[in-house]
Amino acid sequence: MSLRKLKPITPGQRFRVVNGFDSLTTDKPEKSLVAPNRRSGGRNSEGKMTMRYIGGGHKKQYRVIDFKRNKEGIPATVKSIEYDPNRTAFIALLAYADGEKKYIIAQQGLKIDQKVISGENATPDVGNALPLSKIPLGTTISCIELKPGQGAILARSAGTFAQLMAREGKYVTIKLPSGETRMILATCLATIGVVSNSDHQLLVSGKAGRSRWLGRRPRTRAVVMNPVDHPMGGGEGRASGGHPRSRKGIPAKGFKTRSKTKASNKYIIERKKNK
Repeated sequence: MSLRKLKPITPGQRFRVVNGFDSLTTDKPEKSLVAPNRRSGGRNSEGKMTMRYIGGGHKKQYRVIDFKRNKEGIPATVKSIEYDPNRTAFIALLAYADGEKKYIIAQQGLKIDQKVISGENATPDVGNALPLSKIPLGTTISCIELKPGQGAILARSAGTFAQLMAREGKYVTIKLPSGETRMILATCLATIGVVSNSDHQLLVSGKAGRSRWLGRRPRTRAVVMNPVDHPMGGGEGRASGGHPRSRKGIPAKGFKTRSKTKASNKYIIERKKNK
C-alpha cells in the first residue's frame, strides 16, 4: 500500500496526503451485499437535534459485513479487495464453494484468488478465522469476538491487531491495540493477521471542506461558549476555561469513568496505558 502527496496546485491540496489505493481491485460493490444507509443529520424521529455537529455529507451505501464467520469448513476464494466508505479498513469479497458471497474485513496481505476458511480445522494463515483455543501463542490476530457467536467487535479498524499472549483453562490472554491485557473465552473466533489499510493514520485531509463531505459539521470550542452552555464557557476576555471537562461537567484528560463494580473488571489483567 502507498501514499500520494499531491502537487500544491490549490491551497486545499498543498498539504494533502491521499491513499494510493494500490491494493484495491474494483470500485463496484457486490449488489446483493449492499443496503441503503440513510443519514439522520443528528435528528431524532421528532426532528429534534439530539447529536451536535452532524449533517450533510456524501451519500453512502452500507456494505453488509460478515463479522461472525460462521460458515465453518467451507472454503472461500477472495474475489476482490474493495473500499468501504463506512469504515477505515478495506473489505474483501469472498465467494464460498457453495455459491454464497460475503464481505469480510480484509487483512493485510490478502490476495485475489487466495483461499480462506473458518473453523477449528483451519490453518493459522492470513484471513482464516479460528477459535482462540486453536491459534498458536504469539500470533498476531484481529477481528476478535468478545463472546462466542457474537461476531467480531475487537481490533477491526485500519492497521489494528492484537496478540495472543497465553492460554489457561477455558480462557486465553490477549493484548489489545489499546495496550490493555485481558482474558477472553477460548471458544471465541479471531482472524489471523493485521487489518488492512495501515497507512490510514498518515492521511492528511488538506481542507475543512473534506470533513463536510464526511458529514462532520464545524465543532464549537467549549471556551468560546457562554456559561449557560458549558462549564468551561464565560469569563472576561480570553479566559482559559478552567479545568477541562465535558458539557455535563465530567472531568476530561485522565479522569476514569469506568465503573469499579463492572462485572467484566475481573477479566482485565492490565488496564490500557494513558497517553
